[in-house]
Amino acid sequence: MATTVWPKGQMLFGYSSRLHRATRRFSESGDKGWFRSVFAHKLDARKDAHSNLLSKKETSNLYKIQFHNVKPECMEAYNNLEAEVQTRLHLDQDYPCEVVGSWNTWYGEQDQAVHLWRYRGGYPALTECLKKLNNDKAYFEFRKERAKMLISRRNQLLLEFSFWNEPVPRPGPNIYEMRTYFLKPGTMIEWGNHWARAIMHRQENNEAIGGFFSQIGDLYVVHHLWAYESLQSREDTRNSAWLKDGWDANVYYTGMREANNHTYTPKKIIHS
Repeated sequence: MATTVWPKGQMLFGYSSRLHRATRRFSESGDKGWFRSVFAHKLDARKDAHSNLLSKKETSNLYKIQFHNVKPECMEAYNNLEAEVQTRLHLDQDYPCEVVGSWNTWYGEQDQAVHLWRYRGGYPALTECLKKLNNDKAYFEFRKERAKMLISRRNQLLLEFSFWNEPVPRPGPNIYEMRTYFLKPGTMIEWGNHWARAIMHRQENNEAIGGFFSQIGDLYVVHHLWAYESLQSREDTRNSAWLKDGWDANVYYTGMREANNHTYTPKKIIHS
């Protein structure tokens, strides 16, 4: 796989908030492309699967995000071990998977590692990879060693929103922020409605990296991934968005139950 592995980094800070305002639908006659095809008419949720309506049709990428809570005294050893195995799998063409990003928490939930994988080919690629890993003795030994360093772990399978760009490596240094939203059941389509517009207000500094929604694991979960040159750049970019007509309406009327965020600073980049 002739690709670039994204940097391992540190998570900067986290917050939690709760919103209870009912969602509202917005429509604009000038919307084009995906937004027009999906929202030009009312969708019947009983007949249209969210995964079909919201995900990209031109790709069949499936993503897996892992959250590992690491024993504090083991973090350095864990990072070294994880980086070694990730690099091997990323570069081995027999495994249909690649590392999109790998980070450590800085502020927020401490001593946590987060890894984002991409499977080109969707569920068949994931299944093929898992079968090969089950017969990989080196990977079996890695899991045994890693288990000694972990307190707990969880994961999710994700699809990418059609109106976000596919995540690609970018020159640094940058900080990376992942904002996670827990939606009210039944509001995923409404979320896509608003964010298909809102994302247009967040392109000036090339900060939008990727947007994902959960398929297996915790449901009704959305992850937005952003990149900034610095914390001050992040502050300036976000303040600038609030000055643009339409940004406030599109991000305010969304069906969230809870939200949290993490921001990353890069530590290392591996090239194939």
